[in-house]
Amino acid sequence: MVRLQPDPFLNELTSMFERTTEHGSVWVTLKHSSDKSKAQRNKMKTAGENIEFKCLIRATDGKKNISTMVGAKDHQRFQASYAILLKARLTALKKRERKDKRKLAADSDKKIESSKKKSAAPKAST
Repeated sequence: MVRLQPDPFLNELTSMFERTTEHGSVWVTLKHSSDKSKAQRNKMKTAGENIEFKCLIRATDGKKNISTMVGAKDHQRFQASYAILLKARLTALKKRERKDKRKLAADSDKKIESSKKKSAAPKAST
């Protein structure tokens, strides 16, 4: 997996989205990480040092994997750039059809009434 700086990561992510517009998907994962091994974190903790946690961001299109680490200082700027990128590239998503709550409630009331009428109807004996 290729570890990039945040700006080249966004550029490569843009090209991934462009390659997969007609066919394919891009998976992006975010993970809380310190970029240190567990042994190193334990040593730092016992020494009383502060452990700086970062956000590990990975992206793949199934063929190519890229990643970056974003610190707390750069997080706001990166998140804004990432949001702009997503808004521009996620055009193939379908808008969710929302049903009116009042209409749903009226339909369910009608179904309950019709089922009560059917069960209350006298049965013919043979």
